[in-house]
Amino acid sequence: MSDPHSDDLAGRDPSKSGIAKLISWSISNQLIVLTLAAALAISGWLALDRTPLDAVPDLTDTQIIIRTDFPGQSPQIVEDLVTYPLSTNMLGLPKTKDVRGASMFGTSFVYVIFEDDVDLYWARSRVVEALSRLGSELPPGAVPQIGPDATGVGWVYQYALVDKTGGTDLAQLRSLQDWFLKLELAGVEGVSEVASVGGFVREYQVLIDPNRLRAYDVPLRRISEAVKAASSEVGGRVLEQGESEFVIRSSGYVDDKADHGNVVVYALDGTPVLLSDVARIIEGPALRRGIVELNGEGETVAGIVIMRDGENALQVIERVKTKLADLQRGLPDGVEIVTVYDRAPLIEGAVEYLQHKLIEEGIAVALVILIFLLHVRSSFVAIITLPLGVLGAFLIMSFQGVTANIMSLGGIAIAIGAMVDASIVLVENASRKLSELDEKPDAKLHRQTVIAAAQEVGPGIFFSLLIITVSFLPVFALTGESFRLFSPLAFTKTYAMAFAAILSVTLVPVLMLYLMRGRMRREQENPVNAFFVWVYKPIIHAALRFKWITVALALALTASVIVPIQRLGSEFMPALYEGELLYMPTTLPGVSSTKMREILGQTNRVMMTVPEVERVFGKAGRADTATDPAPLTMIET
Repeated sequence: MSDPHSDDLAGRDPSKSGIAKLISWSISNQLIVLTLAAALAISGWLALDRTPLDAVPDLTDTQIIIRTDFPGQSPQIVEDLVTYPLSTNMLGLPKTKDVRGASMFGTSFVYVIFEDDVDLYWARSRVVEALSRLGSELPPGAVPQIGPDATGVGWVYQYALVDKTGGTDLAQLRSLQDWFLKLELAGVEGVSEVASVGGFVREYQVLIDPNRLRAYDVPLRRISEAVKAASSEVGGRVLEQGESEFVIRSSGYVDDKADHGNVVVYALDGTPVLLSDVARIIEGPALRRGIVELNGEGETVAGIVIMRDGENALQVIERVKTKLADLQRGLPDGVEIVTVYDRAPLIEGAVEYLQHKLIEEGIAVALVILIFLLHVRSSFVAIITLPLGVLGAFLIMSFQGVTANIMSLGGIAIAIGAMVDASIVLVENASRKLSELDEKPDAKLHRQTVIAAAQEVGPGIFFSLLIITVSFLPVFALTGESFRLFSPLAFTKTYAMAFAAILSVTLVPVLMLYLMRGRMRREQENPVNAFFVWVYKPIIHAALRFKWITVALALALTASVIVPIQRLGSEFMPALYEGELLYMPTTLPGVSSTKMREILGQTNRVMMTVPEVERVFGKAGRADTATDPAPLTMIET
């Protein structure tokens, strides 16, 4: 008489499922499976090389910054004449989520924020079209410019120009930055903008004597008109003489202070009144809204390299460093380029962490299989499939445009632990099946045993990995900054787990067929297995015998974590220990640039007294870029 339970099991033959058939097909078509695995490894490695690397995910909105300089005007005038007209014109742009404006002395900033799915360059073109329609709504002298095609995390590298010999002053250092380093670095691939900050921008200044203006009866506006019209060059036509043509032009560019002094500003009874008659012309520094200081040793000049959106931060930084090393040879004696911020170590640390995790997991899996199965070749099944799953994740990341950063690499690191489970379970089951054979199997019996072992646990392993994979799907329902922060982790974990599930029922059975040969020890022959069975058997018997006590202990353990969970702190971003601290105090409004320079130097000198501090770089005010709206009263050290 047959056992009904046995008949029920027979009716649910695992070899008849779709996953079981896929396992059987994979072993029957080993060449195809191995070829596809090799193709996955090669394409994944190429994708890994192309995947942009950065330290943190970009949490910023798709935004376009419009900066408009309106020199000499108060914040209220800038607001009324520049910021307000610009903001109202940007409100009608398609897919616009928000428009914000900020008015400062002589400068206006307008931020046009688009919806998350909007392409940055499409947004820039819409803003440019809107600016072209403004026409005469803005006052003369106020020319709006859109910021670089970069994001809020585009400041990847900063450097300072230092001359400890004192042979080069701040004005000369600023000229080197603006007319040499900045122009050369702007041509580096992946660089969107190079911003200058600190030092003095040299300019000709006209110091008018009001008494002389009154004596010569010259209106003040005439001085401004004459100075603007003085430095110009006028083209004419061509003059044909003989068999040649000569271009006629009037050269009127001023070259020095003497040329400025000879500018005619007025004619009094037929006598020209020169600019030097009513004013003094000097060479002095332009009004500045940014100061930088290094190590408490005095002011300096700095450059900020802003990376273009979507570029590989690590590669851009390396190109910039290489270019700066070449440019160093062209600087005057004593002038050095000092790195004050470099994101490369943080990026390299994140990549190195993933490499260590892969190596550690591979060693751990190999040791576990070796200790419990006492079979060296079996460990290579997991060692081979683990990096393949990771490379598969990078392949999809490359097509999707997901950046390799701390969060995305963290998703792979989380998935690694679950990815190796499939290989371990499949190898252990195949080892047990092979060890139960009375004698060394021939090729046919070995093949049948491996297929049966894989079909027995393969479907369960496959679906268990899929269940773990879909556990992160709620992350994709997040919006805004939360989605931008956690989606890279969810994407990479999902991709890695999905590839691990596919490889567990395709490549792993094929590898077991090749690598799990020879005599396989029985479980009871392994002293490690015997020890753990001896320890675990009384525990499981006691748990099954006293079921209610076991359940009560589990519930009590669950309840005991409620209070600690409520006391746990929370923060939006995980802490990044990159070896650098950012100190951002603000002073009272209206503090002068001279006082800010004094405060900045004092704070830097105090910080340098800490033995562990290697370098202190401080900035007060803003750099010459639309991406830095900081007022002069804000310090960033």
